[in-house]
Amino acid sequence: MSIKARARAKINLTLEVLGKRPDGYHEVEMVMQSIELHDYLEFSPTPGKITLTVEGDGLPAGAQNLVYRAADLLRGHRGIRQGASIHLKKYIPVAAGLAGGSADAAATLIALNKMWGTGLSLLDLMKLGERLGSDIPFCLLGGTALARGRGERVERLPACPGLGVVLVKPPFGLSTAHVYQSYKREVSVDKPDHRGMINAIEKNDARAICSHLVNMLEPVAIQLQPAISVIKAKLLQAGALGVLMSGSGPTVFGLTPDLDTAHAVAARYNRRDEQVIVTNILNTGNKAYISCD
Repeated sequence: MSIKARARAKINLTLEVLGKRPDGYHEVEMVMQSIELHDYLEFSPTPGKITLTVEGDGLPAGAQNLVYRAADLLRGHRGIRQGASIHLKKYIPVAAGLAGGSADAAATLIALNKMWGTGLSLLDLMKLGERLGSDIPFCLLGGTALARGRGERVERLPACPGLGVVLVKPPFGLSTAHVYQSYKREVSVDKPDHRGMINAIEKNDARAICSHLVNMLEPVAIQLQPAISVIKAKLLQAGALGVLMSGSGPTVFGLTPDLDTAHAVAARYNRRDEQVIVTNILNTGNKAYISCD
């Protein structure tokens, strides 16, 4: 039995940094949202070895890849002797603040749990995925969620309206570790109103959602890469209702009332060497986030 899966990217509608934890990570609280942009993965059973091939973005195919590590972790956790042949086709930009690697790992856990018949629940998979990355539990849950702790404690929220999304990925990257290390609470003037954001989502109020977009890592990222603020301004000039950097950056997203408007904003955006992608918020309610065929 072969399985095909779609691993969907995420954006952060809010992101608050609460301080540094004893384990060295930062305590955060954020509203996370899955979007339609996705990578494709295909899984086939093999006698006893995990193999991975990657198409796009020049990612490693060995033990450094989160897909391989997720497969190996699940197999070791359940004592599985069967292997898997995995092919990953990348569409989500790498090192972009969109959780592409975490989404791929989450899809791997769900697909191989099904293919190998390991019988783990979603909660079991979330606890397992937490060992590999803080975004993986959200990527397993998907939809709209409030995340706390390192980001691994996730609570499902009402579904966000299916707004259009214009992603702008600049030609440079930002190290998540460097952004967090550079963070100083006094640098950030605005603090997210998570409850206000959740209320706006519950009311399906696109303008209210856009008025509550706050990411406390954004001022740090702009200090490191001032071009981020230029991208934000250009997206607003092109007609986006609201703009924000996702995660630790450097990708900036603009929200629009619908997908058609997102295409129009992208067409008006005065791009230079940025990558511009049009997608939409994945309004799935309680349906499965990672789809397996």
